[in-house]
Amino acid sequence: SPIHFDLIEPAVRSCGYNLEVLQNSDRTAIDTGLKYVNNDACYPSLIVIGQIMDALLSGKYDLNRTAVFMSQTGGGCRASNYIGFIRRALERAGMPQIPVISLNANGMETNPGFKITLPLLTKAMQAVVYGDLFMRVLYATRPYEAKAGSANALHEKWKAICIKSLQKHSLSMAEFNRNIRGIIHDFDELPRRDVQKPRVGIVGEILVKFAPAANNHLVELLESEGAEAVVPDLLDFMLYCFYNQIYKAEHLGTKKSTAKIAKMGIWAVEKIRGAATDALKKSKNFTPPSSIYDLVSYAEPIVSIGNQTGEGWFLTGEMVELIHEGVNNIVCTQPFGCLPNHVVGKGVIKHLREAYPDANIVAVDYDPGASEVNQINRIKLMLAAANKKLK
Repeated sequence: SPIHFDLIEPAVRSCGYNLEVLQNSDRTAIDTGLKYVNNDACYPSLIVIGQIMDALLSGKYDLNRTAVFMSQTGGGCRASNYIGFIRRALERAGMPQIPVISLNANGMETNPGFKITLPLLTKAMQAVVYGDLFMRVLYATRPYEAKAGSANALHEKWKAICIKSLQKHSLSMAEFNRNIRGIIHDFDELPRRDVQKPRVGIVGEILVKFAPAANNHLVELLESEGAEAVVPDLLDFMLYCFYNQIYKAEHLGTKKSTAKIAKMGIWAVEKIRGAATDALKKSKNFTPPSSIYDLVSYAEPIVSIGNQTGEGWFLTGEMVELIHEGVNNIVCTQPFGCLPNHVVGKGVIKHLREAYPDANIVAVDYDPGASEVNQINRIKLMLAAANKKLK
């Protein structure tokens, strides 16, 4: 997710880790991934392993002084299998000495030499909040800008300010909150054209939803077709992971203490993005994020909160959240091989249409062999219905 990781990289570097976020905007990662991962594995895993192997085989790095680093939530699919996929690929390529570091909160993997400190965690959270905010205000402004390129220019200006702030060794919540309010104020005041465009939500499997290379630059496609893209926050996925621990303690017999820690985690995350939520509520052109507890209440009538594999109940909750915000047009992006997301994504569309007759939802599969023309045609059909409704 370029908007987010352009900020996360300097935040982590400021805490002493020489982090480099891998870039890939074409099919190179997919083609490389197919060499090292069985093609029955899901599309996101092909891309992730492909990105890593493409970088390590490039000759750019000293392989005896390099580690691979990725987040791991501990869920039933992506979050558990990727570390194994990466290690297998490294062995096949003759690089078994490269450590694979798992960033996780549940002790799945221990990593000697890597410590998650409070300053590191706080700065990473600040970077994600900045990224979510940029995504929210940029996508809601760019289709309406009076001067072409002005929204992107304002984003670049504020991104440089935020990176400078994140690079400091000191940690200042006051400066962070000031920047948040400044971003919202400046985007609110940017000259806009008085036009109406269909608003289209993007939900789905987390990598396909956020990575332009995985969803064939879906946001750009929607904007080029005269729509406004609406993408819920990345931070909400973390809150979803926290809430799952509360559900497990209440219904599946896990430790009550874990649920207490999860509730504290939700409180802390909401505290960090509190300034953004408050300022968005007062803004003229933007909407604030919903509480994770609201998302639970949206999903519960449709799917069990016990659906926690893949994006689980969270995917359904996000679609209902968008509809509640007046975003009735939705693209549900899912890897062709991801059974859990077919159940809680494509599988609930009929019910959502019955509950919300104005809902205009299209499920689009992404895979190495998927036809991009077919994907575009499905999205254009959805947009045709959206424009007809708008008129």
